[in-house]
Amino acid sequence: MKINKLKINSYGKLKEKEINLEDGINIIYGQNESGKSTLINFLVNSFYGISKNKKGKEISDYEKYKPWIGEEFSGKVEYELDNKEKFEIYRDFNKKNPKIFNENMEDISKEFNIDKNKGNEFFYEQTKIDEELFLSTLAINQNEVKLESQTQNFLIQKIANLSQTGDDNTSFKKVIDRINRRQLDEIGTERSREKPINVISRKIQDLEAKKAELEKYKNLKYEFDDKENNLNEEVLSLENECDFLKEIKLLNENENIEKEKIKIKENIKKENLEKINLLNNKIDNLKNNYEKSFKKYSEDNLENRKIRNNKNRKRKQLNIIFILLILINILQFIFIKNNIFKFTFLLTVPVFLIIYYFLINNKNKKIKDKEAIEKNNFEKVNLELINLENEKKIIEDSLNNLNEELNKIKNDFNLKIKLEEEKIINRYLSRIERNRINDLINLENINFEIEKVQKEINDKKLKLHTLELDKRNIEPNLYSLSKIEEELVNNNEKMLALRNLNLSMNFAKEILTDSYEKMKNSVTPKFTENLSNNISKITDKKYNKVMFNEDNGLIVELENGDYVPVNRMSIGTIDQLYLSLRLSMINEMSNEKVPILLDESFAFYDDERLKNILLYLNSEFRDRQIIIFTCTNREKEILNLLGMKYNLTNL
Repeated sequence: MKINKLKINSYGKLKEKEINLEDGINIIYGQNESGKSTLINFLVNSFYGISKNKKGKEISDYEKYKPWIGEEFSGKVEYELDNKEKFEIYRDFNKKNPKIFNENMEDISKEFNIDKNKGNEFFYEQTKIDEELFLSTLAINQNEVKLESQTQNFLIQKIANLSQTGDDNTSFKKVIDRINRRQLDEIGTERSREKPINVISRKIQDLEAKKAELEKYKNLKYEFDDKENNLNEEVLSLENECDFLKEIKLLNENENIEKEKIKIKENIKKENLEKINLLNNKIDNLKNNYEKSFKKYSEDNLENRKIRNNKNRKRKQLNIIFILLILINILQFIFIKNNIFKFTFLLTVPVFLIIYYFLINNKNKKIKDKEAIEKNNFEKVNLELINLENEKKIIEDSLNNLNEELNKIKNDFNLKIKLEEEKIINRYLSRIERNRINDLINLENINFEIEKVQKEINDKKLKLHTLELDKRNIEPNLYSLSKIEEELVNNNEKMLALRNLNLSMNFAKEILTDSYEKMKNSVTPKFTENLSNNISKITDKKYNKVMFNEDNGLIVELENGDYVPVNRMSIGTIDQLYLSLRLSMINEMSNEKVPILLDESFAFYDDERLKNILLYLNSEFRDRQIIIFTCTNREKEILNLLGMKYNLTNL
């Protein structure tokens, strides 16, 4: 991999900077505080993103490098991988994810995994190097080593860490000691009375004892709960029966009401039948009277006809007599000369006429009066008969309608009652057994049964109330038991967590010890061999062999063959050891030849050591881009003296 160009719009003290880099050695020169470390930080944050987390620092990188005024907080990096694929990374540091373009200027940002916390992981996917590994190996910063009174021990420890664990910040012994201290502080042992595991153990014992005392109330509660459940079930069953009986009672009452309505109509029917019978009797009587009246009327008519016939006969006779009298008077006026006799006899004619008309008219009047009375009686009987017949017909029609209505009511009533009864039964089948339903339906005195069931319900509810009072009396103890059980669970969980933590720590120590042993047997020899080869080249074979043992730590073979501990060597030599060991790790990290960043890494090298390290870098890392950040001209002068090619950039 090679970085071709850096374009910084604004980042910390760097503004509107463009830096072109080439293969091989690149020197970025600048006075102290000119921004060399800022440039390295820009490069790292362009690849991995800038953090707003302090990570143990006084302020985060975001706050440290963000411009104070409203300038654009951004930049771009152009680079190519070993397979010659070229990329441009534009990053606005105010945003989490960068824009990634290929050499065709196509935005391929979405082709890489985007982690919720870390953002776009394009650089890790391309190189398999995460930020932590990059900073611990490829970015070698001399400022990490403060060359003061403790510098030598610090460097020796880093070299020892690298040789033992492969990480210059990780010491096996310190890790084991730290785990042991944590075990003692956070867990404890059997002899550490006031440590967490012992305190919790005693607490659990006390809680178990209290729990045992209160368990009896829990058993009582179970008994009360069982009784309460049984009573509630019984009450529910009785309430269902009571409700069922009430519905059946209501149905029976409705049935009785309907029956009463039918009975009323039956009575009306009966009354109508009686009326019809009475009318039939009246009609029969009237018919008999009518027949008698008609017969009498007929007889009277016959007699009247006879009377009229007699009258006519008499009238004829009287007419004859009248005519004879007239003839006699005429004759007597002719033949008799006695005037007194004549006029006396003449008076017989008007007298006769008067008597005749009196007799005739009187007889006729009696007959007419009699006929009128008889006719009136006949008509009256006939009219009454007609009225009775009409009244009878009306009652008969009403009776027919009433019969039809009764038949319909009876049919509808029986069907309705049956359907309602089935509905009630079906509604309670899931709550009351069928046999019990049959028994309840067939009860004769349903009111008595309802009272009986309600009494049972009240009795059981009274028992429930008594049971509830008993439960309330034990509730304080149950509450205490509940709190103790909860506390016991929490303490058992804490105990389990402590034991798991203890197991985890013991397991971690076992793994660390096992790994350490494997490291000593495999990785450490390789590191010490690489370190020996590197230090030999860097020191021009002054030191040829570096080893590690438990007693003395790192030891170096001198030119005369003697071994001395590293801590007896000069700071410059120790610094060379540290640098050479980090360089020896670079080829093991990734298949991608990622550039090496050296920030003031040779500040404490003399000219000879600097010449040797530059020759070593040019020889051993010819296939890598090396970027040296420096505030002196020594690197440039020595490279010029050696005739080695390099690219120079002035900040």
